Amino acid sequence: MSERAEAKTPVTPIPAATLLIARDGPQGIEVLMIVRHDASGFAAGACVFPGGKVETADRALITAAASPDGLADEVLAYRIAAIRETFEEGGVLLARAKPSGAMLSATALRDLVGRHDSKNFATFVTNAGLELATDLLVPFAHWITPKFSPKRYDTQFLLAPAPPDQAAIHDGREAVDARWITPASAIEAGDQRKLKLVFATRMNLAKLGRSRTVAEAIETARHARIVTVSPEIVDTPSGQVLRIPAEADYGLTELSTSKVQRA
Repeated sequence: MSERAEAKTPVTPIPAATLLIARDGPQGIEVLMIVRHDASGFAAGACVFPGGKVETADRALITAAASPDGLADEVLAYRIAAIRETFEEGGVLLARAKPSGAMLSATALRDLVGRHDSKNFATFVTNAGLELATDLLVPFAHWITPKFSPKRYDTQFLLAPAPPDQAAIHDGREAVDARWITPASAIEAGDQRKLKLVFATRMNLAKLGRSRTVAEAIETARHARIVTVSPEIVDTPSGQVLRIPAEADYGLTELSTSKVQRA
């Protein structure tokens, strides 16, 4: 890295949220992943968890979010953003119908989408009389895009169980594919360059893959210490590596940049 690059003032990270929405499959945990459009401004063509920046409209939906533990508004805004992005990019919605409190089934969701305009998420939630199931989301990780990146995000990674029968449907714009896949299969496909996996995605797939079931993954996440990760590029005798803190518990602290696919 040049001295000029190091001297630049880092770009301020944009608040963002990502959701690892998982289900139990025949081969173990499966997580919903989408393939971003090649024209995307960030992680173009990459296979990622649904997610994006926290919008002003997300904060306006706080009154429609479940918060039995009295979560702070800013915490709820991240969770709402994660739920919204998962619905917009992957077609899966973590919400309950009011006043019954029942989680939306695939049939109920199709009916609501057929009767209400779902293009504006906030309007859809309000008109459909939904409560966003923010109480089901558990903090999983916290990553901040490296200081040397031209576009940076301060991202909360959240984990939640998938609704039992909702299907994944990509939006065709931001996402061109949506699939349920085991962490091990995704990592293997990334290593073979069949999928483009950026560093943060690969590392969080590996962490999720340590658990055998969704219940085990959620229980582990509830008791884990969240350590902020902002990778650094470091020159070593064997070449450049991406370095992350050992306290973040990813099983390694360095990975050669030659093995990492760039966003």
